[in-house]
Amino acid sequence: MAVTMADISKLRTMTGAGMMDCKNALNEAENDFEKAVEIIRKKGQAVAAKRSDREASEGCVLAAAKDGFAAIIALKCETDFVAKNADFVALTQSILDAALQVKAATLDDVKALNLEGRTIAELVIDRSGITGEKMELDFYETVSGGTAVSYIHPGNKLATIVAFAEEGVEYQVARDIAMQAAAMNPVSLDRNSVSQKVIDTELEIGRDKARQEGKPENMLDKIAEGRLNKFFQESTLLEQAFIKDNKVTVSAYLKANKATATAFKRVTLNQE
Repeated sequence: MAVTMADISKLRTMTGAGMMDCKNALNEAENDFEKAVEIIRKKGQAVAAKRSDREASEGCVLAAAKDGFAAIIALKCETDFVAKNADFVALTQSILDAALQVKAATLDDVKALNLEGRTIAELVIDRSGITGEKMELDFYETVSGGTAVSYIHPGNKLATIVAFAEEGVEYQVARDIAMQAAAMNPVSLDRNSVSQKVIDTELEIGRDKARQEGKPENMLDKIAEGRLNKFFQESTLLEQAFIKDNKVTVSAYLKANKATATAFKRVTLNQE
């Protein structure tokens, strides 16, 4: 039986594969749709295995918040052309929606979720066969609190999520903080949450710089401490100058709006 355009369209709807892939699969399967679907899925597995050593440095980063829970997911691929494809963005969104619905805790939890009768891990492999590129899920991050907010920077390469202790934090206030985290790339929420490794590194950099400037040896620790304090002010979210009014800190802006940020996450595929 000859393969018709109606058959091809039906298989495209079922799998998302290209027209020629669907036509070839139907021919090989002698118009058996179940077999054709399996052929396309096996092709995806073959492509994924063949390209496993390739670097997936492009992709789509999306974030969303619901009922005090927010999540970011990155679906990565090899080229910007695929990353901007509407179907690729839609797949990323559907994965994020599924994760948000059950408040998935880890990336492994997300991969195991069932979507369209397949696990998300299997769907990603299937899509690899359609695009011909390596694809992988990466950078799943979550926060939770009384209020949670998300921000996606135009281009779908950078997103942030922020949690607040209080319920009902004004949306614009919450969004301002998410945009702050996106624009200023803080290393942590506050100085107390900066890792000791980072602190030790900054102190050593401060001593070396002071030494290169010819400062007395007995002054190096004091100078390094001062530079560490400046690092905290520039690199921790709550101590940074607020981007909409650099005369106040983020902490002061939040206090004025009766809000307490408790956690944030930032994911980007951009080179910074």
